[in-house]
Amino acid sequence: MKSLRRALIYLRPYWLIAVGALLSLILVSAANLLGPQGGGFMMAQARLGPGRVHHCMRCIGMAERALELMIVRSMSRSTFGSPLARQGVVREWIAESRLAIDQARLLVLKTAWLIDTVGAKGARTEIAAIKVAAPRAASYVLDRAIQLHGGAGVSGDTPLAYAWAQLRTLHLADGPDEVHLRSIAREELKAALR
Repeated sequence: MKSLRRALIYLRPYWLIAVGALLSLILVSAANLLGPQGGGFMMAQARLGPGRVHHCMRCIGMAERALELMIVRSMSRSTFGSPLARQGVVREWIAESRLAIDQARLLVLKTAWLIDTVGAKGARTEIAAIKVAAPRAASYVLDRAIQLHGGAGVSGDTPLAYAWAQLRTLHLADGPDEVHLRSIAREELKAALR
């Protein structure tokens, strides 16, 4: 217990505790079942789609904040007598960041609309796609914002380092990107055979 406490103190503020419990030989009367016996996994899966949309919306929010900070920094910081905002590469980062955010946002909106109209099962390919696209887009923007801020970008002086750590976990939450990419490819190949 002491080593766990020490580890949690070391990891703060980036730590997240997930608690699990294994229950066996538990009897539940039929009147108290939430669904068919053995159907708990399917019930949990049905909730994952909307939860994944929520994660992706958080990614987009983090990316928007990082872009705001990037713009402010580029206009307020000067090198060699002119603001960073006048540098071509910085302008490219800002433009590419806007493109990445808007592309991810539109895919998330389409996915939410599909969940509403055809259900999570019918939108499973798009759900997998947003789980890859939104964190990727946000990672791109955060990396550029951190780069533009220099040492301040990786310190506690800005929210960028904390956002990056939060975002990095979203590449793993609900399954790593590779699992979602495999699902997308499987659906694309299946569609090509029809």
